[in-house]
Amino acid sequence: MSVVLAVLAAAVLIAVFVIGREVYRKNMHIWLWSYIIRKPEVPLPGEPVHIMFAFVDHFEPRWGRASPSVEDARVDRWCKEYPVLADQHQDADGCHPKHTFFFPQEEYEQRHLAKLSSLCSAGYGEIEIHLHHDNDTARGLSSKLVSFLETLDREHRAVARDPKTNAFRFSFIHGNWALDNSRADGRWCGVDNELAVLGQLGCYADFTLPSAPSDTQTRKINSIYYATGRDGRRKSHNTGTDVEAGKPGKGDLMIIQGPLALNWKYRKYSILPRIENSDIRKNSPPTHERVDLWVKAGIGVKKKPNWRFVKIHTHGTQEGDIDTLLGEPVDAMFSYLESKYNDGRKYILHYVSAREMYNIVVAAEAGETGDPNEYRDYRIPRPPMLDAMEPRS
Repeated sequence: MSVVLAVLAAAVLIAVFVIGREVYRKNMHIWLWSYIIRKPEVPLPGEPVHIMFAFVDHFEPRWGRASPSVEDARVDRWCKEYPVLADQHQDADGCHPKHTFFFPQEEYEQRHLAKLSSLCSAGYGEIEIHLHHDNDTARGLSSKLVSFLETLDREHRAVARDPKTNAFRFSFIHGNWALDNSRADGRWCGVDNELAVLGQLGCYADFTLPSAPSDTQTRKINSIYYATGRDGRRKSHNTGTDVEAGKPGKGDLMIIQGPLALNWKYRKYSILPRIENSDIRKNSPPTHERVDLWVKAGIGVKKKPNWRFVKIHTHGTQEGDIDTLLGEPVDAMFSYLESKYNDGRKYILHYVSAREMYNIVVAAEAGETGDPNEYRDYRIPRPPMLDAMEPRS
């Protein structure tokens, strides 16, 4: 008996060691407790659940220090093949999937944005801002963003404007996940008060998260919330105040997170669950099980449980992943969304851009009711490049 107990004790110790090492190696200790204790609001019975689905892309044509010809081939493939894919699908409103291209400021090339602008003008998406920077300052960040906004507006009419002030309005994804200087080593940002700078320049929401397994991942997960920067303190968005229906929010910047969960159907060592971080790649295709986890995460506006927001992300120009993103796996994902989450009774599906998702969030915050489709342009109007867009059937 003593030998059996010793063997069992040794097995338990080994399991604890393996699990503990994996937890810390993947930085799960940052967010695991939040995941364990979080309980999504239960939808109201007798009413359908509206699913707002956005696909955001860290779109980097120059990835891997590509040659100009490779850059062109990447952009051209998206412009040629995405319409073919999107035209096969539509939501409850008759809208096809919309891809939001978060284009890197430091990779700007007029020819790439001209092509993407034409694609978006045809109704296939919108353009927003992505940025990689290192050892920067608030002044340097401001200069980069202002210059890029002016270029996007002047050359491509791709920037929305506030209808009251005419100021630029945009959404943001931070390169290397390092929003608000959140990397432990301080690399790939340098601006501790980044949230405030972004807000002052007209950024209405950040779409960077989740970033797990990176150490930039926040403690707060599966949330839509306001974060407030604190001078001299990095990663201020680690916590924040949930957006709530009927209650005006306050903070430097709205953070709209994508789903973060544990996937027990795909295990490591046949024991440990894999991290579901809503990233779509060749080695992590959007299976039906993953789609269900995204919806189950229950991301939404507090006290508005029947409006759920699913934001997934990718790096769309990496050759190893393009076949997944423009091929059968994503095609099957859209088909599954439309078959299971758009029956008109239990679920109603809405394909949205990042801007439209934000608008629907603030409509919910303002206490609006009814069909979310009515609020796609609620606060931030469409950028000028979409003004002449004709509806696609």
